[in-house]
Amino acid sequence: MRLLRTPESRFADLPDFAHEPRYADVPDGDGGALRMAWVEDGPADGPVVLLLHGEPSWSFLYRTTIPPLVAAGLRVIAPDLVGFGRSDKPAEIADHGYARHVEWVRALVFDVLDLHGVTLVGQDWGGLIGLRLVAEHPARFAGVVAANTGLPTGDVDMPEVWWGFRRAVEKARELDVARLVQSGCRTPFTDDVRAAYDAPFPDESYKAGPRAMPLLVPTRPDDPSTEANRAAWAVLRGLDLPFLCAFSDGDPITAAMEPVLRAEMPGAAGREHPTIVGAGHFLQEDAGPELAAAVLTLVGRTR
Repeated sequence: MRLLRTPESRFADLPDFAHEPRYADVPDGDGGALRMAWVEDGPADGPVVLLLHGEPSWSFLYRTTIPPLVAAGLRVIAPDLVGFGRSDKPAEIADHGYARHVEWVRALVFDVLDLHGVTLVGQDWGGLIGLRLVAEHPARFAGVVAANTGLPTGDVDMPEVWWGFRRAVEKARELDVARLVQSGCRTPFTDDVRAAYDAPFPDESYKAGPRAMPLLVPTRPDDPSTEANRAAWAVLRGLDLPFLCAFSDGDPITAAMEPVLRAEMPGAAGREHPTIVGAGHFLQEDAGPELAAAVLTLVGRTR
C-alpha cells in the first residue's frame, strides 16, 4: 500500500485548535503499517468520549465541541480517520474499504489506547464506523450519541441530495474539500477555517480518502458491506446501551435516519432527544457547544 503523509507545516496556525497531535502505527491490512493521528484533552482518569468525524472533514471539526467536554472533566479522544487530517493517506481509492476503516479505528482505540467505558459521538462516517464498533465490541462502550448519521444497509435508497454529492465527488477533476464541508454548514467560513479544512490535502494525490468514502456507503441490498451492517443492527437492537440522538434541524442527508434510530435502539426509549437548531450536516461546525451539551446530558446519566 502506497501511503502519503501530509507535511506538518500544513497544520501551522490552525484557528482555535492548538491541541498537540499524537501518533501511533496500526496494521494497514496489507502486511505493513500506517500512522494514525489523534488529539486528546481532559483528565486521564475522566470518563472517555470518542469523537469520530466524517467525510471529508477531520478532528478540527470538533474544535468547539471539545472545550465544554474537557471543562466537565471528560477525557476526549478525537482521531483522524485514515486518509484524513494528520493520519496517513492511502494513495489509491481501492485501498479504502468500509471494513478496513472500521478495523483501523478499532486498532487505534482498543489495541493502542485500550479505551473502556467509551461514550461514542459519531457524525456522518463517524457513525457508520462507530456503530459497527459498538455492535462488535459492546463491552467497551458506556453510551452512544448519534449526530447526523446512521447505519445504512442499502435496503432504503439514499436521498437525492446525497446522490448529488456522490456524483460531484466522482466527477470533479479537482476536489475542493473546504467547499464540500462549507456546503454542509450554515456558518460561513473565514479564510483560516477554509484553509484548515484544505490543510490535509496538499494536492489531488492526497484525496483518495475523500473520493473513496461516498463509494463505500451501502446503497444496494447486495452491497459488499450490507451483511456486516445487518449483523450490527441485529446486535444493536438487542443492546440496552444508553443512546441519544442529537441531530440538527438542517440536514436533508440524514434526517430520515433519526426516527429509525430512536425507534430501533432500546437505549433510546424514554429519552429526550434534542434537536440542534440552526445547524447543517456538519453540526459541529455550526453548533459545537450545543452538541457538547447534548453529550453531557447522556454522560451525566451513564457515569
